[in-house]
Amino acid sequence: MSQYDYDFFVIGGGSGGVRAGRLVAGMGKRVGVAEEYRWGGACVIRGCVPKKLMVYASQFSEEFEAARGFGWSVGESSFDWKTLIANKDTELERLEGLYQKGLANNKADIINSRAELRGKHEVYLKALDKTVTAERILIAVGGTPSRNAGVDGDDMCITSDEVFHLSELPKSIVIAGGGYIAVEFACIFAGLGSKVTLVYRGEQILRGFDNDIRNALHDEMLAKGIDVRLGQNFSKIEGTSTGLKTVSLTDGSSIEADQVMLAIGRNPMTNGLGLETAGVEMDARGFVKVDDYSKTNIDNIWSVGDVTNRVALTPVAIHESMCLIETEFKGNPTKPDHDLIATAVFTQPEIGTVGLSEEDAGQKYPELNVFRAHFRPMKNTLSGATEKMMMKIVVDAKSDVVVGLHVMGHGAGEMAQALGIAVKMKATKADFDRTMAVHPTAAEELVTMYSPSYKVVNCERQES
Repeated sequence: MSQYDYDFFVIGGGSGGVRAGRLVAGMGKRVGVAEEYRWGGACVIRGCVPKKLMVYASQFSEEFEAARGFGWSVGESSFDWKTLIANKDTELERLEGLYQKGLANNKADIINSRAELRGKHEVYLKALDKTVTAERILIAVGGTPSRNAGVDGDDMCITSDEVFHLSELPKSIVIAGGGYIAVEFACIFAGLGSKVTLVYRGEQILRGFDNDIRNALHDEMLAKGIDVRLGQNFSKIEGTSTGLKTVSLTDGSSIEADQVMLAIGRNPMTNGLGLETAGVEMDARGFVKVDDYSKTNIDNIWSVGDVTNRVALTPVAIHESMCLIETEFKGNPTKPDHDLIATAVFTQPEIGTVGLSEEDAGQKYPELNVFRAHFRPMKNTLSGATEKMMMKIVVDAKSDVVVGLHVMGHGAGEMAQALGIAVKMKATKADFDRTMAVHPTAAEELVTMYSPSYKVVNCERQES
């Protein structure tokens, strides 16, 4: 009999932690999983899932308008925020139950408590006021939104945690940030009828994405009435006698709004977790340091997911857990593969992307062939909508391998999943050209762009 209470103990009930706990328990190991808030983690409870439900809700305003051009007589419509929130909460409760059911069915112990390390093998369960021991420990606590904008009054702001629980739809909102979360919520609230101002300190939104896609999305957001203020920061936030908030910017201007939201990054949830007590190394920001196999500097402690500051995506955390199990429990050393991860940004229009941007590819390859199409999709012809799509293929000219693929428009996220397979397999542009088009679709543009729009030589565009 083992000298420990558990063979494997997981701190964190998100997607990565639950997957690891469930599968290891299914191998007959004694497993405990502790979660201090709700099961499912940020993705299910305060991230991807509720956000995507809100994205769907926000799209109907444009769909109702588009229907008229196709012969539909659309009656008076109205939106009820409380109904959306209630239905969203019901779905999250269902998903949370499935996470717990998966653990229970595999006979893992489900522990509703904050868990803190008291040593390399000791875990203190705060709600139970007891310490248990474990042979192996997994840290999968994830991250939390940064709540500190560094200015007076930033305590009056909400984050992506609170936004899902607002009692009413704000008539106006100011959002700080230019990444995924900021631009997605800017589009959500605009689609639901709020007056939206997006404030970002950088020169363009979505830093790290392909510049053509960034610029195109910026133009579409402006066309939808979103006020985008670039190169600006908050300097002060004050309450008013009417209940509104006044946001002062660094250029001297000010904005009044019902709500102010911070979407300025995420921090690891390692504060007070006892990692120092166990000797686990962290970086300057508090993220857990791990090796190529997700192991910390302590030989029996691992960490996966957002808390490790590698790639903060739910499928990545799950993949890292699967690799950990292969390595530690199946004797098959397996490194997580973080290369060429397809991703989507659920703005309106949405973005799907995989591989290198033109700018990054230009730094790696001396010559590129770039194929680009920017067009009004068929769906927007009869509707009268002006929203355009963009598709862009970045090709290493020497090998003809597609090294980057970027789509902006309806269904871009769905396309990105399939396109990710092609790019991962190192498909060439000739492979794309040999593929028969599916007509009439927007996606057929990806296999019918036969001549480069331009070349890039030593990072400089050479127009055809």
